[in-house]
Amino acid sequence: MPRFRDALPQLTGRPFLTDGGLETTLVFLKGIDLPCFAAFPLICAEEGRATLTQFFEPYLELAKRHRAGMLLDTPTWRANHDWGAKLGYDAEALAEVNRAAIDFVETLRRHHADADIPLVLNGVIGPRGDGYAAEAAMTAEQAAAYHRSQIEVFRDSEADMVSAVTLTFVEEAIGIALAARDAKMPAVISFTVGTDGRLPSGQSLGSAIEAADAATGAYPAYYMINCAHPLHFEPVLAEGAGWLARIRGIRANASTKSHAELDAASDLDIGDPQDLGRRYAALRGRLPNLNVLGGCCGTDHRHIEAICEACL
Repeated sequence: MPRFRDALPQLTGRPFLTDGGLETTLVFLKGIDLPCFAAFPLICAEEGRATLTQFFEPYLELAKRHRAGMLLDTPTWRANHDWGAKLGYDAEALAEVNRAAIDFVETLRRHHADADIPLVLNGVIGPRGDGYAAEAAMTAEQAAAYHRSQIEVFRDSEADMVSAVTLTFVEEAIGIALAARDAKMPAVISFTVGTDGRLPSGQSLGSAIEAADAATGAYPAYYMINCAHPLHFEPVLAEGAGWLARIRGIRANASTKSHAELDAASDLDIGDPQDLGRRYAALRGRLPNLNVLGGCCGTDHRHIEAICEACL
């Protein structure tokens, strides 16, 4: 099977898909209990792996239908030390589940191998704290030390790259990028923003991207925005600044609700998939390098299909 570490195929500009909102789909649509909103424990049992396979299948079929590449994300957003400890996983057990998660997506890639459709194995890293609030404040050095072990597990696996998602403050992003650079792993940084288009820390998106690039020698392969509806960040993309060219991916929420409203919600708001698709198409006009298209909370294969129909 191909290894893409030396040349990530999505950097050519070819359209790539991601999956949708894994955790929200499993909890709200499949009725699966996920303590701490963590999907990684599913990797540890045959039934859980079967559930994850069923989740990924529709997205892989969409990639084949639209002749798009796809990022195969590991379900490891919560598989770090703090969240792992809350679920009873020590460092050794976390390392094992992160390895198993790469093995899982590598098996998916083998089963869906197609010479014309690149499938990239992406080791997912989540924030140390909550994905909606700027918690667990760290310096960049502390963040690098904290996330290094997970990145090194991915380095020693078949993973092609790592992505840090729902990051809420720039120091954590810088630390992850520096640890990835030390490990010689291609890395992507994805920030989340509030309804004002700013990071939960209060920093502007453009400033965060510029600061991360300045501190790391522009090490991230590219940046993404995730876990926010386009309505919330469209205004800040109208500035026409140079940092817009560094954004290659969007994984938006289905709902226009704020993070606080989503956190308190007992039902899933799937929004309007067709409207979301149209907004993605408009975003491609504002972001010259946007070619990684996917979803976050509340989205499922219906949203990704609508995005494909609007954009591809």
